Amino acid sequence: MQEIYGYDLCRWKLVLVTVGVICSGGFLLLLLYWMPQWRVKATCKRTTLKDCEVVLLRTTDEFKIWFCAKVRVMPSLGANPLQNPNPIVHKVSNGHAVHFSESAFNIYVLLPLQIRYFTHHSVKYFWNDSVQSFDVVRGLDESTFCSAIHNEHSTGLTKGMHDYRKAFYGVNEIAVKVPSIFKLLVKEVLNPFYIFQLFSVILWITDEYHYYALAIMIMSVISIVSSLYTIRKQYVMLHDMVAAHSIVRVSVCRGNQEIEEILSTDLVPGDTMLIPSNGTIMPCDAVLLSGTCIVNESMLTGESVPVTKINLPNPSEYPKAVGDEIYSPEVHKRHTLFCGTNVIQTRFYTGELVKALVVRTGFSTAKGQLVRSILYPKPTDFKLYRDAYLFLLSLVVVAGIGFLYTIVNSILNEVSRTIIIESLDIITITVPPALPAAMTAGIVYAQRRLKKIGIFCISPQRINICGQLNLVCFDKTGTLTEDGLDLWGIQRVENARFLLPEEKACSESLLKSEFVACMATCHSLTKIEGVLSGDPLDLKMFEAIGWILEEATEEETALHNRIMPTVVRPSKQLSPESKQATDQEMTGYEIGIVRQFPFSSVLQRMCVIARVLGEKRMDAYMKGAPEVIASLCKQETVPVDFERVLEEYTKQGFRVIALAHRKLESKLTWHKVQTISRDAIESNMDFMGLIIMQNKLKQETPAVLEDLHKANIRTVMVTGDNMLTAISVARDCGMILPQDKVIIAEALPPKDGQAARINWHYADTLAKCTSSSPAINSEDIPVKLVHESLEDLQMTKYHFAMNGKSFAVILEHFQDLVPKLVLHGTVFARMAPDQKTQLVEALQNVDYYVGMCGDGANDCGALKRAHGGISLSELEASVASPFTSRTPSISCVPKLIREGRAALITSFCVFKFMALYSIIQYISVTLLYSILSNLGDFQFLFIDLAIILVVVFTMSLNPAWTELVARRPPSGLISGPLLCSVLSQIIICLAFQTLGFFWVKQQSWYEPWTPDSDACNALDTKNTSSAHHGNETIHDEHYIKNYENTTLFFISSFQYLIVAIVFSKGKPFRQPCYKNCKYFLISLTLPTHCNVSQNVLLDMILWKVVFNRDKQGESRLTIPQPPQEAGDRCGVCFLSSLLGCREKTPKAKYMHLAQELLVDPEWPPKPRTTTEAKVPAQENGSYQIITVT
Repeated sequence: MQEIYGYDLCRWKLVLVTVGVICSGGFLLLLLYWMPQWRVKATCKRTTLKDCEVVLLRTTDEFKIWFCAKVRVMPSLGANPLQNPNPIVHKVSNGHAVHFSESAFNIYVLLPLQIRYFTHHSVKYFWNDSVQSFDVVRGLDESTFCSAIHNEHSTGLTKGMHDYRKAFYGVNEIAVKVPSIFKLLVKEVLNPFYIFQLFSVILWITDEYHYYALAIMIMSVISIVSSLYTIRKQYVMLHDMVAAHSIVRVSVCRGNQEIEEILSTDLVPGDTMLIPSNGTIMPCDAVLLSGTCIVNESMLTGESVPVTKINLPNPSEYPKAVGDEIYSPEVHKRHTLFCGTNVIQTRFYTGELVKALVVRTGFSTAKGQLVRSILYPKPTDFKLYRDAYLFLLSLVVVAGIGFLYTIVNSILNEVSRTIIIESLDIITITVPPALPAAMTAGIVYAQRRLKKIGIFCISPQRINICGQLNLVCFDKTGTLTEDGLDLWGIQRVENARFLLPEEKACSESLLKSEFVACMATCHSLTKIEGVLSGDPLDLKMFEAIGWILEEATEEETALHNRIMPTVVRPSKQLSPESKQATDQEMTGYEIGIVRQFPFSSVLQRMCVIARVLGEKRMDAYMKGAPEVIASLCKQETVPVDFERVLEEYTKQGFRVIALAHRKLESKLTWHKVQTISRDAIESNMDFMGLIIMQNKLKQETPAVLEDLHKANIRTVMVTGDNMLTAISVARDCGMILPQDKVIIAEALPPKDGQAARINWHYADTLAKCTSSSPAINSEDIPVKLVHESLEDLQMTKYHFAMNGKSFAVILEHFQDLVPKLVLHGTVFARMAPDQKTQLVEALQNVDYYVGMCGDGANDCGALKRAHGGISLSELEASVASPFTSRTPSISCVPKLIREGRAALITSFCVFKFMALYSIIQYISVTLLYSILSNLGDFQFLFIDLAIILVVVFTMSLNPAWTELVARRPPSGLISGPLLCSVLSQIIICLAFQTLGFFWVKQQSWYEPWTPDSDACNALDTKNTSSAHHGNETIHDEHYIKNYENTTLFFISSFQYLIVAIVFSKGKPFRQPCYKNCKYFLISLTLPTHCNVSQNVLLDMILWKVVFNRDKQGESRLTIPQPPQEAGDRCGVCFLSSLLGCREKTPKAKYMHLAQELLVDPEWPPKPRTTTEAKVPAQENGSYQIITVT
């Protein structure tokens, strides 16, 4: 959502801004470039949205980011692209009439309307008179009934209507423009830091300080070139990924039954396109009108499993079987072909083409929304960078004081020659231009270490943020588990009793059993180029019995009115020992699949009607969730110990599928079967037994998750797979402990006047919830425990699980429950790509630092949005992900977090050191300015190059600690202990420099400075006269050869080195300093100084205080430590109480919410209860809000 305001250009304001830009030397133009809201308000005047020329947009999230866009006008024959334009009969005198030959336009001369619109983030927003605001032009994916799709839109568009709609929808392409190097260079160089560096370099050159200016310039150029290379590489990779197969030739039906071949870029919603039999890459989102398609949707779901798409049922043809409803791509995804997915092959009836109606094009498609989430991600907020700007602002204030002091001091002493240069120079001293390069050093070294272990980074700034991760979302398939399922065994039922488990289902005795017949027929498998493809569960089940599947060819299908049935039969190898079985008997046993009721995640089952060759009666076979199948079977066929057996398997993490069978009546003919309702078939079944599947975890998964849990890092599973499978894997890998309860939130949207509601089910007690035992065992309700550490809240005894549909309903109708659900949500199944991104945002909204680990293109948006996204694939996902692991293993996650923590601590150390360096130099220069002196150029050069840069680039080399500890580094600079650490060092340095400055004047050999004095080369009195007579004294032009200068130079040089040692921290996030060889050698060269021990002791105490509290004052989980010395402990307690670090209410939203829920008697929800949505209150504001996606 975004706020929108209307503005008109104002000429007199433009003139004033132009004058201001000229007078400020272009600085005002830079300021307006950085602040779009200032730019619009400075050059425009406020007006209504209906008449505005410029719109100003502001996001309604916590970032409040401003955007501006120019309103454009286009001529059109109507205001609504989905309706025929209203003909207005007029004679146009200038001759520019528009003539349409099609009957839909009745050959009228139409007056064009002026349609106003603007473009924002690749989406057009048109003015809508009905709502008096700008709105996105929707396709046929909203407010279109299924019956209308067949009856009104299936014939295709006329040429005139097509052109009319194209004016609104534009070209059907997902265009990722690669910016030119010049544009990227300008954008990068206009960064405020680089502008300040440019100002500093110009000032230093003016002041003849060439060497350091050259060094800073070289570092800046290297940084800019590296950044440009990385950014352009990302754009090129994304462009290549999107451009592949984006433009193809397609055939469309016109209103006069003609078939026209056009480019896919010319498609608009309402076009009816023909799907070729050999398949294609879908260039748009379309709903299937006729025929069936086999589609690979791995681009969207991450599951490289072919999916069968069937045509959308026409409610007008089957009014009793199918109710009319509004079409939605998400609800009717089984009938929708999504953009970017690969149609592998099609199947069709006699003489009937496979047709699909275009419903969305361009960036409005599922693929387009995914690309937009990559191109325009929400900014990632990190407290360190916010605090860094605040700290720099405080340094600017200090610099301003020094600036005024220098001017006043120069005027009082009548020094006007260098007043401007010296006054500006003190600003560059206080705010060090080398700070960005220094801060980058630790990140660059961490990036290099990550590269050595096979983790590549395209967004180095994210490394620091990874040091704060306290929650990681994992995709399931290919990430936590191996691809697919394995058959563990079967357990058949005879006479309502379970037989012993059997490892194989392909034995000779079971060859013609109904159990094997169900496994052979109840699936959605198909052959693609001779290879069996489909759902992994179905594939494993079918392979386990060793049967053969045969599909009718197109020629065979053309001879009949309907698609020929798929036939399955056992292979000859199944009975090699049976010599009596003749070839005729083996080939004679075949089963034809007459009709298929596809698997429904809502019903949790699928069903088929089949017939054995030669048999008169047909059979119905059903498989699905055991509880559901058992409820549809005759109770006398279900074993009495069904619940106990099922619970034993599910507790071991197995995926259990139940099978059922029913012999159909002989009066059911082929034609009757094709129109019979599903409910009539799926009842009074005979329970046949269980199939037990296991989804194998990757070998390293449990150990990695255990390491994360020990480090108090919460883990969440977000997958496109089935919920039951996901819960099973979550238990198996340790995300959900055996004793923990899983609460399934099943959210239903509003329907028939009823409000949206959530039904709460307890996964572990589903088997117990039968009509014969309605009572709820109190042990099934999780107990809330009050933990000593709030950081340990993820160990509470309940977890929420939900699918994508429920998550969408909750986001829309239960906003107040979202924080509560994500606080304990562990399993999110059947999640669409945009829902994964929404989940990451929801977790971030309660102050989690979120990591995301996935391997598919469907994870791209979430990988980009997360604080730390790690792709295990080097294909599509690596384009959006900040990090890519060469090894497809989640072991990269703890490695990345360790390096992130080390880089973050290094950034703290470097920032504090650079701040102290600037303050120390500021103190030295300010003291010397008081006597009209200054440090010399080579003194500055020695400090800046020989000390500062060497120390900064070596103190950042400490590698990461070997293991993850159960506490995180602080995330911000603005905290009591850290500020106290910096301020205490400033006070110590100020005291020593001031003492030295005044103490040297008390010495007997001290003499005040004069233009001809030479304190640096003072001679003995006996040689003084000869020296004066024999040599001409060099004139001290810059007033630097004095005792005060020398004293402050030596004291400050020691202080730089001492502060570097004090701020260089090791354990528990970095290796100790003595393992950093280069830095250790520099440290050894330092002479003993009395100030070192005091500084180190004080900073050690402050450092301990920092890690006994969270970034926002929350309690931390403490690891038992050996008894410490009383003095150290007392110091920590004293400073903690002094700084108010104890007994503070946590500021992190998720911690505060957890405290509230501990005392909430209504949470968690009780099993088998329902929560209904409240009617939202209407809010009136002074501005309008539009939905900008």
